[in-house]
Amino acid sequence: MKTIPQALLAMVAMTMVSHAADWPQWGGRDTRNMVSDEKGMPTKFNPGHKKAGSEEIDMSTTENCLWAAKLGSQTYGTPTIANGRIFVGTNNESPRSSKHQGDRGIVMCFDEKTGAFKWQLVTPKLGAGKVSDWEFLGMCSTPTIVGDKGYVVTNRCEILCFDVKGMEDGNQGMQDEAKYMAVPDKDGKVTPIEPDSTDADILWTYDMRKELGVFPHNISSNYPLVVDGKVYVATSNGVDWSHSNIPAPTAPSFVSVNAETGKYEAEIPADAKISENIMHCNWSSPSLAIVGGKKEIIFCAGDGFVYGLAPATEKKKVDEEVSELPILWKYDALPKEYRVDDKGEKKKYSEFDGPSELIATPVQADGLLYMLIGQDPEHGEGVGMLSCIDPANGGKAVWTFKEIERSISTPAVKDGLVYAADYTGRLFCLDAKTGQLYWKFDTKGHIWSSPLVVDGKIYLGNEEGEMFILAEGKEMKELGSVEFPAPVMGTPVAANGVLYLSTHTHLYAFKEGGKPVTH
Repeated sequence: MKTIPQALLAMVAMTMVSHAADWPQWGGRDTRNMVSDEKGMPTKFNPGHKKAGSEEIDMSTTENCLWAAKLGSQTYGTPTIANGRIFVGTNNESPRSSKHQGDRGIVMCFDEKTGAFKWQLVTPKLGAGKVSDWEFLGMCSTPTIVGDKGYVVTNRCEILCFDVKGMEDGNQGMQDEAKYMAVPDKDGKVTPIEPDSTDADILWTYDMRKELGVFPHNISSNYPLVVDGKVYVATSNGVDWSHSNIPAPTAPSFVSVNAETGKYEAEIPADAKISENIMHCNWSSPSLAIVGGKKEIIFCAGDGFVYGLAPATEKKKVDEEVSELPILWKYDALPKEYRVDDKGEKKKYSEFDGPSELIATPVQADGLLYMLIGQDPEHGEGVGMLSCIDPANGGKAVWTFKEIERSISTPAVKDGLVYAADYTGRLFCLDAKTGQLYWKFDTKGHIWSSPLVVDGKIYLGNEEGEMFILAEGKEMKELGSVEFPAPVMGTPVAANGVLYLSTHTHLYAFKEGGKPVTH
């Protein structure tokens, strides 16, 4: 008789575990689709209020909030969760250490259960001014976690690999953290900053400016894709301050390095001439697609084209120093009328009805790829387009949707529906196979983040600090909204039964029925 309830308990436990999972990279998986299998996500929660004269949240004023951790003053990163730790990019305007003062790029690591600060990666400014490392933007890249290693693109235009445990297990890999974190004083003197238990353990770095001649525009940012021991990133190569000159027209826009050593593997072929035809910058992060049982790396570029690339395991050697990722197909994500006017003359990039590059991450679902065109939000609103293409058919368009405007948001695709947001502030629900519009919802605030689909709900934040919760499905239904005291630029993430959200200033952990935890 005792075996029956035990079996039932085991079944319940298995059911609960089946929905619990980490979120170790942008999009959770290599396909980058913003869909989670988690259950029990809250529809009501309250971020609470700050304590008087403090940046600390008074947890007694929150609802369904497990913990809240202070970040910098501008946070564009989305948290990633793996192995009991949370990683998020921010700036250094609320210093965690007295030895690290001033403008820096920061990745903070917290304990997943309690929100307790564990350690941070501190990256000095590039020293090239706003044109290549804009002040106070911090670290915009979202780290990718694979096993005991994390990968991030720093504000210094580096691909950097760190030990997820920090210095907890000793200083592994690179031994020059003290020199790396040092900043010249007003007289040019450099004093090394010796690392301690609150600093990152850097394993290796790959400097894309030094090694590839890249000229990053405004900020270097990308969400690394790690497949079969290779790291893939866009280089952030772009225009200069004038927006009319390309300082590095021959530098690669896309590169792969070895995940274990950081050594160069391959780049996109030079004859693609992406950097020569770049409109602004290469910021779109790569994704993985499975096409005919084979892996393809999908890269959306600054020239307005989408490229299907063979992985680095199939690279072609050009000479002793250069290897290339074969281009399998490419797709023009821009309608002709966005590129040229009715007289055939090239339209200006910055105009409302002009061309755009791709900043949003491409997504694969049910064999099809979805991607949006857009520009740096600094350029304002403008015409856009959502494309659905078939990589098995040479990247041919299945359908396109032009009612959407410019976007930097990654779409989410589930149960035959695609949810996509534009910078203007609207969320669209379309048929994933046909592009038929079912509904649109206006948040009335600019959108930088991406929609998360989880537990029958859609979570989407905007620049006004509002988080909207809508129901999945062909009929539009608003379930609720929550106001935060700071802009929501990052995307909400669901992992291990908890909803995580970073605003400009704080990282929150929400759970249905959750009570504040103590460190």
